[in-house]
Parts: sequence; C-alpha cells; structure tokens
Amino acid sequence: MTKLAVVLFNLGGPDCPEAVEPFLFNLFNDAAIIGIPQPFRWLLAKLISRRRAPVAQGIYARIGGRSPLLPETEAQAGALEAALGPDARVFIAMRYWHPFTEETVAEVKAWGAQKVVLLPLYPQFSTTTTQSSLKCWHKAAAKAGLDARTETICCYPVAAGMIAGFAEGVRAGLAEAAEFGPPRVLFSAHGLPKKVVDRGDPYPSQVAKTAAAVAESAGSLDWIVCYQSRVGPLEWIGPSLEVELERAARDRVPVVVVPIAFVSEHSETLVELDIEYRHRAGSLGVPGYVRVPAIGRHPAFIAALAELVRQPGGGRGMACGDAGRGRICREGP
Repeated sequence: MTKLAVVLFNLGGPDCPEAVEPFLFNLFNDAAIIGIPQPFRWLLAKLISRRRAPVAQGIYARIGGRSPLLPETEAQAGALEAALGPDARVFIAMRYWHPFTEETVAEVKAWGAQKVVLLPLYPQFSTTTTQSSLKCWHKAAAKAGLDARTETICCYPVAAGMIAGFAEGVRAGLAEAAEFGPPRVLFSAHGLPKKVVDRGDPYPSQVAKTAAAVAESAGSLDWIVCYQSRVGPLEWIGPSLEVELERAARDRVPVVVVPIAFVSEHSETLVELDIEYRHRAGSLGVPGYVRVPAIGRHPAFIAALAELVRQPGGGRGMACGDAGRGRICREGP
C-alpha cells in the first residue's frame, strides 16, 4: 500500500509569552503580508513586532498565555488520521511558529512518504494564507530533496460536509438567540487589506460562497458577511463586524456570530469574538449576542477533509481561482 502523508497547514501561534514577539516577526517578515523588498521588510518586521508584542501578550494572557491553535490542529489531525486509515499519517506544518514547515518536511521524508497531499486548513484560498504556506512548503521540500508525488487541495469553500457542520452550529445559535427576538446571523471572517483583493485575491468571493451555502442549508436567515481583525492604516474590505453590530443595535435585533473562515479556536475567536466584540455589542445595546463555536473536529467536517484527500488528482498548477467543493492540483513527479 502507498504510504500517504497528509500535511495540514495553518498559521500557528505562540506557545508562551516569550514566543509572541518572534511569532509576530515571522508573520510580518513574510512577503505575502508585507510586500516590500529585503532588507527593508526585515527592519519593518522587527519594528512592528517589537511594538505590538506587549499588546499581543496581553491578548494571549486572557486565554492562558498561549495560542490554542496547535492543540486544536493536533486534535483535527488525529481525527483525520483515524478517518483515513492505517496507511495514512497526518502531519502539521505551521507557517509562523512551531512546528515550522522545514521541520515537517524532514518528518515526512524520514517517514518515507510515497505520496503527499497538502491540505491547508483555510477553506477559502488567499495569497496571504494558502499561497504563502504552499510556497514555503515547496521551497523546503525542494531543498530537502523530498521527491514524493505531491497533490494540493487548494480550497474547499462549499465542501458539503463542512457546510453541514457549519449549518448545524448556526441552527443551534439561532435557537439560543431566539429568546431575544428574531436573530441576524453575522458570518465573520478575518479581513484583508483592500489592495490585496484588488490584485485578484479570491478570498472574499469564496467566503461569500461559504456563507451563502451555509445560509441555504440552515434555512431562511437574515444574514450578512462581515470582517474582523483589522490592523494598521490601510483600507480593509468590509463591512466590518463592528459596523454590523452597530446596525443590529439600531435595528434592535440579536446576533449570531459565526466564524466562517476559522476552522479552529484561537485568539481571533476566543478573545476578539468572545470578549471584545461581545462587550462592544453589550455597550451598543444589541439585545443578544451568541457566538457559534469553530467547526473544529465536527464529524461532518473531518469526513469532508477525508473525502478531499481521497479524491483523484486533477490538472497541474496552482490557478485555483474560484474552486468550489475542493479542487486538487497535481504537482511534483
């Protein structure tokens, strides 16, 4: 039987307070995040990470001093490995903190993988997440001489099992919020600077497809897509989650907030959504605020990932564009 290695990609997160500043440096030193040439990007990344580290340390202190993203991803990897069977092993490659991509490439090679499937835990493709992680993998794999046949699952914005899992969470959230009146569903995704989208990044269009599919599956909804986590002076895509909370307050409707582009709990859900935006909703007078958990290890989501891995490979290249239920791009030998 072919030894199959499945590699889950995510951003990673600091595992202790001392890791916050180097984690931020790695993030801002990525050309997909700050596109200026070296050595200027390195210098700017050092400056930004040093300035932001104290604030970020305060954020992580509210959730135990570290990011929960790696344990969450390890649990997803275990569930996916069980679903795939004994000939598959699931690895984790984080972009900005341990286990770094280079570490994972070495593990996959040492294990003797004959086939590798790259599976970003970003359902919607973006140059800032998916493309950055995949570029890093291919560079490290080439350097290490990893010559296993490789396939890439670039995106899966309307994978049926994922949509079913999200819809189940939405229905539970609607039932909880109903005591405050007919709720509005806010599908919240991490924002992007508008200039990134203007260059052709398909992320917002794919987020919209995910939200529309979930809304259709969950039933008749009052819903909208909005964006969170804006930083810096650039213009970001909108509407923002804060603007939608202000509208809900004016309309006197409760909200059900769904992290539609996050498949794991981390600081953007546990701090931003659960603490900061919940407090903002209360101060605005929003009648009720319910946050749907991230999809995590929902059986339908894990089954959807397993189905994507088992699909036969498609054409070559990375022009994934508006791929829908999960398009695989075959690469390598």
